[in-house]
Amino acid sequence: LGIALIAFSTAEIIGGNGFISAFIAGLVLGNTVRGQCAALFEFAESEGQLLTLLTFLVFGAVLLPTLGDGVDWQVIVYSVLSLTVIRMVPAALSLFGTGVRGPTTLFLGWFGPRGLASILFALLVLEEAAIPLSDEILQITILTVALSILAHGITAAPASRWYAGLVARMGDCEESKPVSEMPHRFGSMAAEPAGGDD
Repeated sequence: LGIALIAFSTAEIIGGNGFISAFIAGLVLGNTVRGQCAALFEFAESEGQLLTLLTFLVFGAVLLPTLGDGVDWQVIVYSVLSLTVIRMVPAALSLFGTGVRGPTTLFLGWFGPRGLASILFALLVLEEAAIPLSDEILQITILTVALSILAHGITAAPASRWYAGLVARMGDCEESKPVSEMPHRFGSMAAEPAGGDD
């Protein structure tokens, strides 16, 4: 935590980007002492969940009420497009040629890349530069995240049950083939042995 704060503060003092500096510091730390930081990774994961909850709280208490003054219909349309077409089409293109079926593409496109990071990126851009339509950009970002929280929260459980049943009925298909699990946390990467299958 101290390294992240030092990297952030130093970058801000010299006119750099504190978030990028903290990210790079984390990359360097993780690659330097990966095998010795299991406790650090667990701490970062649990604290990350806490910070996510706090971010949701701030989003609901501070940012969401800014939409109360009214939103143009163009902002609403673009937010809905961002939540659906603009995100689902790239997800579908990335799955092209993998052999997965349409329902899988739809499921992954709907629940694919998402998160509160878009708010952070929007605030960073709007804070660093005076750009045209900055109010509209912020409104689109806030509304898209709000719609995502609502829509994905409502559909997560029923869609997961639907997809699990669908894959169970598909039989021998690409989706049911066993795959080697890729580590998604640094902790599991640290626990892996150094070599690999040749």
